Amino acid sequence: MILKNFEDLTVYLNSPRNIVIIGHRNPDGDAVGSTLGLKHYLDKKGHTANVVMPNEYPDFLHWLPGSDTVKRFDHQNKQSVRALEKSDIVFLLDFNALHRVGDDMKNTLEKYKNDFALIDHHQQPDDFAYMYSDTAMSSTCEMVYNFIEMNNDVDLIDENIATCIYTGIMTDTGSFRFRSTTSKTHNIIATLIDKGAKNDRIHNNVYDANSYGRLQLLGQALTNLKIVEDCHTAFITLTQEEKNKFNFEKGDTEGVVNYALSVKGINLAAIFIEDVEQGIIKISFRSKGKFSVNQFARKYYNGGGHDNAAGGRSLDNMQETAEKFTALVKKYKQELATSYEA
Repeated sequence: MILKNFEDLTVYLNSPRNIVIIGHRNPDGDAVGSTLGLKHYLDKKGHTANVVMPNEYPDFLHWLPGSDTVKRFDHQNKQSVRALEKSDIVFLLDFNALHRVGDDMKNTLEKYKNDFALIDHHQQPDDFAYMYSDTAMSSTCEMVYNFIEMNNDVDLIDENIATCIYTGIMTDTGSFRFRSTTSKTHNIIATLIDKGAKNDRIHNNVYDANSYGRLQLLGQALTNLKIVEDCHTAFITLTQEEKNKFNFEKGDTEGVVNYALSVKGINLAAIFIEDVEQGIIKISFRSKGKFSVNQFARKYYNGGGHDNAAGGRSLDNMQETAEKFTALVKKYKQELATSYEA
């Protein structure tokens, strides 16, 4: 764990500040939940906090309290830049390096004159003035709870804060089933329920609000599922044409890679999603056990993340990307065979 100058940060926050809170590009449940949860907390402390996201996030997260106040850097650029210019400090949540916000926003942040405060659980973070980095944490939302607890402010957690933090922990732990879920995580969840988080409503809003097109796209993804024989590996492909056919919307492929990992005997899973607009194949990796997809993504796909969940990208076309991946995993045949034992 890295805890850098956070006592100084607590002192700094004893006076009202203008604060901007930022999540990573293509925000997920943990990014949205942690930024909004922190915003609600800082507002209650007497600060003026604004959440600025690099781009749009999935529709199934728009119900979160405070979502209507989020500024999008790509769509509301002037308002976002103005908020940054007025701010005394910027919190960076759920990402470990400025490039994770995309080139345009990164260029703006590199010119920022004041300090950054990082709260994140990804490996190999960049250096910032204030840092709370812990790769053992289940989620950035769990870390936001810990940050509130460090400041002896658990009593300030209300239904809005509890709902946002619960959502991020739930989504980043795969509904509490990943190895990063600890007894402390469950104790925090119990506290959040006591504080007003309605677990059944949260689960329903996130997981049981599928569009017809999203379910059709899932069917296409499962049809495209391939197994790499003798390598305990499975992967899914989705082309731009297939996405268009089923009226793809942001968030429609969230969690689909886990279906590949759910196949009996599979220890490594990937999904390759064509993005014609960016000219790339977006990749998500998942693994069981000791095989680090973080290292795998960093080495071959200009990506990274966690040991069992990471992302990357390919500049090759879909066929070339799939062929390269198949060839690569064969080099790790022995490691994959012994990565996980039920």
